[in-house]
Amino acid sequence: MDDSTDRPGAVRTTSTDDAGELRMADRPRFRVLGPLSITNGLETAVLQASRPAALLAGLLLRANTVVSADWLRCLVWGERTPANARSALHTCVLRLRRLFEKYGVGGNLIEAVPGGYRLSADADTLDLLGFRATVARARTCDEPEEAARLLRAALALWQEPLLGNVNSELLHRDEVPRLAEERLRVVEGLFDAELRLGRHREILTDAWQAVRAHPAHERLAAQLVEALYRSGRRAEALAEYRRIKEHLADELGVDPDPSLRRLELAILRGELPDEPRSAIPVAAPRSVRAGPPAGTAAADPQDDPATPAPTPDGATGAGVLKILVAAGLLEERPEGRYRMHDLLRTFAQAASGTPLPVAPPGRDDRSDADAAPSRPDDSPWHPTEV
Repeated sequence: MDDSTDRPGAVRTTSTDDAGELRMADRPRFRVLGPLSITNGLETAVLQASRPAALLAGLLLRANTVVSADWLRCLVWGERTPANARSALHTCVLRLRRLFEKYGVGGNLIEAVPGGYRLSADADTLDLLGFRATVARARTCDEPEEAARLLRAALALWQEPLLGNVNSELLHRDEVPRLAEERLRVVEGLFDAELRLGRHREILTDAWQAVRAHPAHERLAAQLVEALYRSGRRAEALAEYRRIKEHLADELGVDPDPSLRRLELAILRGELPDEPRSAIPVAAPRSVRAGPPAGTAAADPQDDPATPAPTPDGATGAGVLKILVAAGLLEERPEGRYRMHDLLRTFAQAASGTPLPVAPPGRDDRSDADAAPSRPDDSPWHPTEV
């Protein structure tokens, strides 16, 4: 594509309500949360990749602040800055002003100031500022329903690919990742608001998509695990926890953070409160009793939440093991070994009155045994002969 062109690449019809929560202004509006474009609410001109377009993107991303001429030259030309860089940048600004005239952008928006240039914009003329203003309103809102509505309106402004029609290595290396992280924080906030409202099933599709796009993001994974559990999909919630645990171990060599591990334990123990919360609450561990005090009648196991459910009638030993594996209390290992979760170990010790023997690590399990933490609180799993 010719780098000297400043003609729009395409024009498409859009709805005047396209901005969601944000009011459309009569004057043209700039968009950077997607392909760089100019819109009047009825038609949108998507700009072709060009030096004026790169200059415009840089000024818009730092609207209402002085942008240094040196940074703009690096953004537009990269390492191939022309010998007459100062005059070349001035010429690029003039071409950008002519582009504004073509699309009815009035006023002296680009101001030459000592050391660089400044572009004036507000929430009605730049989608990025409108996005931030809407998010700020949501964060100060006391009503979860209204906060969720505002966050959804803000996220509706985003399109893909983000500034895909701007040729600038510096912009895509430094600025685009910052914008993507800003959006991700808003996605987290929206999921929190939806969980507070009890919309666990409603967010599952979006939560799956966000987690698959960011497989190492622990907070998104925790939100998906909680949504699955509260939707009655306990096994899938535990499977999702195992997925991120394995991903973090394989890719980064680390364990999930403590809050995510506490969430897994709370689900295994059935201690996650029924009411939705913004944060992931974990109740204190229940005490486990080996039996009723002497001289008292035994309580009904169903009356005590800390008592494991009775074994199904006629279940064989292999059947019980399968039930425990499905419940996430045992993890099957090679050569017929199993790793026992702390919760099951506690029940077994309470029932027998003696500690369970820990199996010597086999060839396939040696790395697990060597890596076992000295404190049981650090990891709920122990290699055990069953």
